[in-house]
Amino acid sequence: MKYLLVVVSVLFLSCNSNKSEDKKENCEKPKEELQMYEASEMATLMEQMYVHNVQLRDKIIKNDSLGKLPDYFSNISKAAMTKGKERDAFFNEKAAIFTKAQSEIYTSKNTKESFNTMVNACISCHEVKCGGPIERIKTLYIK
Repeated sequence: MKYLLVVVSVLFLSCNSNKSEDKKENCEKPKEELQMYEASEMATLMEQMYVHNVQLRDKIIKNDSLGKLPDYFSNISKAAMTKGKERDAFFNEKAAIFTKAQSEIYTSKNTKESFNTMVNACISCHEVKCGGPIERIKTLYIK
């Protein structure tokens, strides 16, 4: 009986040691190399514009001075697009509408309405070109 217990214990331990060696091998050798996401110029620009518009929204709500439109907003017409996306006539038309709507916020007597018009301009392009950020853009609306 003791002999049987020793044999079973040895088999059990040897099986467990093989499993841990297999796990080590799997951990040390990744199946494929991970690649870090790199935002395009356009994605980075749109992120900057979003952050600016969050701040602008807060200023409008508080009736604070808006300052002036940052120069980098004009880069929408030349920033490198995200891989697989295309700067076509539709995009150029919507970018011009957006830029105009954004600049009108700073000269309008009804900044809330002008701001929401700008948000609509963003959404009207994103509905066709890149729908991912639409829900986030909608958070900009001033009610």
